Amino acid sequence: MSTSPATDIAAAAADPSTGTAGFGFYVHVPFCVSRCGYCDFNTYTASELGAGVSRDTYAAIVRSEVRAAAARFDKPPKVDTVFFGGGTPTLLPAADLAAILAEIDRAFGLADGYEATTEANPESVDADYLAELHDGGFTRLSIGMQSTASHVLKVLDREHSPQKALDAVAHARRAGFEHVSLDLIYGTPGERAADFADSLAAAVDTGVDHVSAYALIVEDGTALARRIRAGQVPQPSDDVAADRYLAAEAALAAAGFSWYEVSNWAKDDAARCRHNLLYWEGGHWWGAGPGAHSHLPGVRWWNHKHPSTYGTALAQGLPVAGHERLTADDRYLERVLLLTRLAGGLPLAELRPAGAAAAERVAAEGLAELRDGRLVLTLRGRLLADAVVRDLTA
Repeated sequence: MSTSPATDIAAAAADPSTGTAGFGFYVHVPFCVSRCGYCDFNTYTASELGAGVSRDTYAAIVRSEVRAAAARFDKPPKVDTVFFGGGTPTLLPAADLAAILAEIDRAFGLADGYEATTEANPESVDADYLAELHDGGFTRLSIGMQSTASHVLKVLDREHSPQKALDAVAHARRAGFEHVSLDLIYGTPGERAADFADSLAAAVDTGVDHVSAYALIVEDGTALARRIRAGQVPQPSDDVAADRYLAAEAALAAAGFSWYEVSNWAKDDAARCRHNLLYWEGGHWWGAGPGAHSHLPGVRWWNHKHPSTYGTALAQGLPVAGHERLTADDRYLERVLLLTRLAGGLPLAELRPAGAAAAERVAAEGLAELRDGRLVLTLRGRLLADAVVRDLTA
């Protein structure tokens, strides 16, 4: 039987389990000065926004969605983690980001010891901006460095210089940010092993306490995909990506970082991104902004993608473009997929009989260890994590 998004969201919001394992809030900021050639995120340059949408009014619009979200709960859950993603959140004034965070606090309440992260592009922040962010309640910064090789940044259509990312970390430290992450991309066409080694060394030398490293994925419809089809740049190599991953593990482990998710390393438990862990561990969150996704018990929904359409829909109620009720199979697949990628591993007791048999096989193949009732990926297994998940859920 089909039901309306409003009915399912209301039922999920009334579920007493909402927030008991932590509750998060995601804010999508869709603005970019220009679109990077590899990016397929829901982003818009100024020429693509259309009438009635601007950076000047965006914070007020999102704050109205925050209030609309809180109104769906009899008692809104305290918010443990907030994450501003994009796009480029730091294209908005720091005061606007702080105002949205303050609205979340007024409407829901920020839990004691909350984490509030924003992504930041190096060219969009300076010392004063980051100081204002910190004073506005942000506790964590995720800076998109990607590479310290200028020719790699050029292929990715990144506009910042390598030094800009390093300067941003220094500014963040002086502003008082205790937790700062650098994001790296590896396997870009034309990247040499020495280029990635230099990027890793530079990241470590900044003193950040978290590093994310992702293999470049060529998404259909992107400028990079078109360049590859035209033969202008080569297709990224899976073998090269594997070599780069091993290099990341070796360099970061030697510098005192430990992996806690396949693509993420932290200096200690406090440096881990709690918001992303909430996703990976099956928690609940509300997503505000164009194209943002939300998840409450048994239901997932997503907002209209274009900022203009989003704003029009929000004026009439929640800006929901679509939703789905999660089946038992959906939940099982997602839990296996996400927990398998974590260093804490997947509890064997949660596997169905076929999955338990598969766990024995992948352990025998050296892709995982069976440790204290959990399946934990080995280094080789981390390279083949997707294949392991397919075996476990077949």
